[in-house]
Amino acid sequence: MQDADAHLLIVDDDERIRGLLQKFLARQGFWVSAARDAAHARRLLEGLDFDLIVLDVMMPGEDGVTFTKALRETLTTPILLLTAKNETEDRITGLEAGADDYLAKPFEPRELLLRINAILRRVPAEDEDAALPKVLHLGPLRYDVEKGKLWEGEAPVRLTATETQLMRIFAATPGEPVGRTKLVEDLGRGGEAAQAQERAIDVQITRLRRKLEADPKQPRYLQTVRGAGYMLAPD
Repeated sequence: MQDADAHLLIVDDDERIRGLLQKFLARQGFWVSAARDAAHARRLLEGLDFDLIVLDVMMPGEDGVTFTKALRETLTTPILLLTAKNETEDRITGLEAGADDYLAKPFEPRELLLRINAILRRVPAEDEDAALPKVLHLGPLRYDVEKGKLWEGEAPVRLTATETQLMRIFAATPGEPVGRTKLVEDLGRGGEAAQAQERAIDVQITRLRRKLEADPKQPRYLQTVRGAGYMLAPD
């Protein structure tokens, strides 16, 4: 069931599609704002906070992938890309740019709704528990297990919704490998071809390693366990 308080931003240059999506999602109980292009979206983002951005890839001017890369420099809001391209490499490019998920056009509105709800479920709720948190140390970083937060000194390290969920999964069983199949299930990526699922997981792991490791190509803390998956190995 969707979060009735969630505020979505739809970014699509096609006025008809933009209007249809806005009406459909509003009927599902969401607050919905819409932008016609990246520049318009930037103006809205300056004054409003959103829970998720639904972003078309093929837009004039700044395309969706380029815009996603720019947003990820300062923003962790989940991003769902809409793309007319259904090739695996095009989808991987979107994930590498920082998107949390993608959906190929044409699509059924119900599938869009399911994808949105799956992403929103991965966004951690604020933890008001004042108890002393359990912390995992990863070199200069520390991970607050209870709050799902990563810190470097006193500065928070920005994690996307998917990266946050990955850290929660790995931190639940530190020192034990987690298989790709479980990661696919826990991240709600069912319904895609197995090869595409695993490739998408690999991309997300690569992005997370860039934030955890001094040398992402020779990971110390988020290790690959041959034949078993990935493992978080804290100090």
